[in-house]
Amino acid sequence: MAILPLKGKILSLAEDYVLKAVLTHPDAKPALMDLISSIIGQTVTQVQICNNELPATDTNEKNERLDINCIIDDGSQVNVEMQGSKLEGIDGGRTALVNKSVYYLTDLHSTQKSKSVEYSDLVRTYQITFIKHNIFSHKGYFTNTSLRTPDGTQISDQIHLIFIELNKLDDIINKNVEDMTSVEEWSVFLGYSGNPGKRELINKILAKKEALGMAGTVLAEISKDQHERAKRRSQRKYETDIQNNYLVGKREGKAEANIETAKNLKKAGILTNAQIAEATTLSLEKIEQL
Repeated sequence: MAILPLKGKILSLAEDYVLKAVLTHPDAKPALMDLISSIIGQTVTQVQICNNELPATDTNEKNERLDINCIIDDGSQVNVEMQGSKLEGIDGGRTALVNKSVYYLTDLHSTQKSKSVEYSDLVRTYQITFIKHNIFSHKGYFTNTSLRTPDGTQISDQIHLIFIELNKLDDIINKNVEDMTSVEEWSVFLGYSGNPGKRELINKILAKKEALGMAGTVLAEISKDQHERAKRRSQRKYETDIQNNYLVGKREGKAEANIETAKNLKKAGILTNAQIAEATTLSLEKIEQL
């Protein structure tokens, strides 16, 4: 594949449907391996993309999820997600996001076959979540957590929650590209791919590493058909996040929050009026009037 610099209008990889479209593309397999290697700190030589839906726990969970679910060469399970929308909550949505990530991480971890397998042979599971907005109070953009005691001693490395906040890259984007680590390069690429003002920086990063350059080439191809790619957005993910925000709004007596949510969903053009009404509990007539 010829590696070309990005030109013209490019979609943002900070949109979950774009990230999924790029990293599940057959030509981007080396890029996906390099991304996972950079984040988990071990060299990945093989990756198998599984069903792009996480296991459904009931009939209401069968809608498409915009996650990248895969298995790497040592058998570890890795799930990659872009959290684009900001979940509501009294702490800025931090608890909602962490609880959501824990829920899907443990759900995925428990799907591995345990029959005739010793507990000591169970594989690791990683939940990697890129976040478009700030969620934690500490300055660092990269947060990797496992099971630890209060003093920080690790109990188990079987499950890993990894959060990468793309809104905390100000210091990194001012570094020389030659001095950036692999995870910094990927974070800048994912956070600023659609920003024309950072195009020169992004192209330098793409030229530095072939795997990133391949991802950039796939992104450029996908960006040529933005309208069709937008249709791939996950209804389930929107509905789940919106339902969380509705419940918070209901608890806080903020009915107007549901109206604002409905307006945003209509503007996005992802759901039908009937689906928006169901997600926000507003009447269909009210939705049609917005």
